[in-house]
Amino acid sequence: MFPRLRFPAALALGLAFATTTAAQDNPTAETVVATVDGTDITLGHMLVLRAGLPQQYDQAPADQLFPAILDQLIRQTLLMQAQGNEISKVTQLRIDNERRAIIAAAAIETALADSVTEEALQELYASRFADAVPETEYKAAHILVETEEKAQDLVRQIAGGANFAALAQEHSIGPSGPSGGDLGWFGNGVMVPEFFDAVAALEVGTVSAPVQTQFGWHVIKLNETRIKERPALDEVRETLVQELQQQTFEAYLATLESGAKITRADTSVFDAALINQTDLLEN
Repeated sequence: MFPRLRFPAALALGLAFATTTAAQDNPTAETVVATVDGTDITLGHMLVLRAGLPQQYDQAPADQLFPAILDQLIRQTLLMQAQGNEISKVTQLRIDNERRAIIAAAAIETALADSVTEEALQELYASRFADAVPETEYKAAHILVETEEKAQDLVRQIAGGANFAALAQEHSIGPSGPSGGDLGWFGNGVMVPEFFDAVAALEVGTVSAPVQTQFGWHVIKLNETRIKERPALDEVRETLVQELQQQTFEAYLATLESGAKITRADTSVFDAALINQTDLLEN
């Protein structure tokens, strides 16, 4: 793997170019920034490399990033030229895969370019939420113990005036114990059915009888309820955009597959463990 970008003191070549470029009025992606034994490196090459850097480089000053990227490309070009045409099988396969992936990504961008319109978002939003029934959400706390006898004892202590949160901190074996058993807000489908049914049957401020689930025995206190209304479009816009893009992508791919002649070898005769046998690349 090629060494990662470094940001040393200003590189002479990089700084020289930076000074030259500053004098140019209208640099473009085709602007040549360096030539290595006849091979041009353009500003476009630099921009593509910059766009692919990890987010951590966003904080790097441009006057350090610019010469470092240029130096990286120059060194890569030197090494590429030194290798000449002696490309190994593994290297060629990597080039094939990388080229395939890059072009496929560009095809996806093209296919998705016009997939998200405000009209399509409105239609999808209506189909998802127009008939949505307001849902009751519950804010509860619980004390989880191993036996029914222990749970019954805790119920008696609470009925006698003991503090629920303090008992949860002392006795609960569940992860919410240290926070007084607080489970936060939840709706139907989040908790196991036995637990949720018990919560839904409680009045606000009351405590349940012992409830058994696969995790043990619970003593539950319902603290609040609220109605979860239908979300506004802007609240779910990002999710809907992703769904529209996924639908478009799958439809586009299905069209491509239906129009292509795809022949698959009978791979059932192969041992699936072959996928890990990288030593075959050495043959």
